[in-house]
Amino acid sequence: MNSPETSSVLLRGRDITRRWGGLVAVDQVSIELERGMVHAVIGTNGAGKSTLINMLSGEIAPSSGTVELLGQDVTGWSQPRRAQAGLGRSYQRNTIYPPFTVLENCRLAAQARTPKAWAWWQSAQRCEHSVAAAREAAARAGLSDYLDRPAGLLSHGQKRQLEIAMCLATAPQVLLLDEPLAGMGAEETERMLALLHELKAQHAILLVEHDMDAVFRVADRITVMVNGAVIATGTPEAVRNSPQVQAAYLGGH
Repeated sequence: MNSPETSSVLLRGRDITRRWGGLVAVDQVSIELERGMVHAVIGTNGAGKSTLINMLSGEIAPSSGTVELLGQDVTGWSQPRRAQAGLGRSYQRNTIYPPFTVLENCRLAAQARTPKAWAWWQSAQRCEHSVAAAREAAARAGLSDYLDRPAGLLSHGQKRQLEIAMCLATAPQVLLLDEPLAGMGAEETERMLALLHELKAQHAILLVEHDMDAVFRVADRITVMVNGAVIATGTPEAVRNSPQVQAAYLGGH
């Protein structure tokens, strides 16, 4: 785990709240994501995890509170603007383009980062910068051997790797990963955990995940949510040993 001297907060939510009519989905949650750390958010269904990640990414606006990205207040920024500023996001469901190859999926993501609408005479497939970024992202996600394979023919685990590769192609500093391990077998899970461990050196990573064994293996810090509110934040050991967390979520007595 990084020391305070070497770590830096790249994304911060301050007292963010989301109300839907009379329902409070997220209740004054504060969270900090630091470079070099995997910060997991856990909680039962309906705890507010997805709403939290949607507010941090800009998909929905908070009812109150602020979001800061790289030290700048981005609370009013759209999701595309936050993405261009350095925030990458994956979803619970695959958001790949099945007929396109792995390389083409990554290239499209890279182009979204720096679109060149003015270069109407240039084939997008010949944009050297986008292709290079796509190849590098696929390599970092462990997909170099599958560049020419249609995404729809990948295994489930490889599709999740591709989603992360597409995030990486946009050159993010912050990664928001929503259940990247869902539906994976043991071998695929091991590959994904190894990838997360490798990526955290250069990124701040938020991980929303239901696989508790994986969470406690990979996370440097864990936030526990119940009914939209945070009941505990700390190291995996501190969270595991918290009587309040055990009673509310982990099944302790």
